[in-house]
Amino acid sequence: MKIVDLEPGDPRLDSDLLPVLRELRPHLTPPLFHEVQERGHAQGLRFTAAYADDGACVGAAGWRIIDNTSSIRQLYVDDLVTAADARSTGVGHALLAHLEGHAREEGCRELNLDSGTHRTGAHRFYLRERLDIVAFHFAKDLTNEDG
Repeated sequence: MKIVDLEPGDPRLDSDLLPVLRELRPHLTPPLFHEVQERGHAQGLRFTAAYADDGACVGAAGWRIIDNTSSIRQLYVDDLVTAADARSTGVGHALLAHLEGHAREEGCRELNLDSGTHRTGAHRFYLRERLDIVAFHFAKDLTNEDG
């Protein structure tokens, strides 16, 4: 397996990473993904892809380094997904290890991510990878008028 950090403008963001990312984020159209990349990069958003030995993209991660008052410095994982046909083959573990390496290099105190409450399989994986459940994440939908 090969793990690659993709730079803005890299055509593999669209051809390789986006199809895998859409397994987690099906609402991402190519134009919307471009918009998020453009705005997000200025906020520290980066993308990493995992490739199988045959060259197929089998995993994707979106992440950023954040400085804040709660953890001081953290690597926050926006997205972490393994292609459905490559799950339980070590892709997620390899991506997390790669991101942990970035976090350590950047002097982060923590690696953080949120996971939807319905993703119980992912939760089992995160617990096996020694991530702890340390908080509740609250959200308010601002796209509807009842919000």
